[in-house]
Amino acid sequence: MNTFNVPTREEVTDSNKAIFDNLEKAVGFVPNLFATYAHSENALGNYLELSNAKTSLKAKEKEVVNLAVSQVNNCVYCLSAHTAIGKMNGFNDEQILELRSGKASFDDKLDALARLAKNMTENRGATEPAVVANFLNAGWTKENLIDTIVLVGDKTISNYLHKTTNVPVDFPVAQPLEAATV
Repeated sequence: MNTFNVPTREEVTDSNKAIFDNLEKAVGFVPNLFATYAHSENALGNYLELSNAKTSLKAKEKEVVNLAVSQVNNCVYCLSAHTAIGKMNGFNDEQILELRSGKASFDDKLDALARLAKNMTENRGATEPAVVANFLNAGWTKENLIDTIVLVGDKTISNYLHKTTNVPVDFPVAQPLEAATV
């Protein structure tokens, strides 16, 4: 049962109103999940600061992590949003499904990244040493490893927010992985 409303611009603080206005300009709308952060005076700004912080990962690489983590955490909102963003970053439907499963047979380096993100999330940070070694052997750096850990944390925050609030998904809804791969 959904007990959380998606706050409107009129229901949030002045600082969140400014963020809503910026999101409206940049994205064309305020995604429901971002609006839900605005139940807190500070959470939306803090989350966006983390999410938009400098990183050694390129946008396409970030989507690899976002898709793998959101699949492990079974977050339909984030899977839906990152399926759309993944397509904007050049992935096709088949590649997105594979990334959601924690693999990328179409690119060895992205495969190591997807496997790392999946394993790290499944094991709640106790990543298997062989997976970390595979990641580094694929050409990733220790900086990339640390930035991936931060990104896994970032995505987990949003996954948990949606799983707790169950606000409506305002992106084309991603199919369950099992249904999509049958």
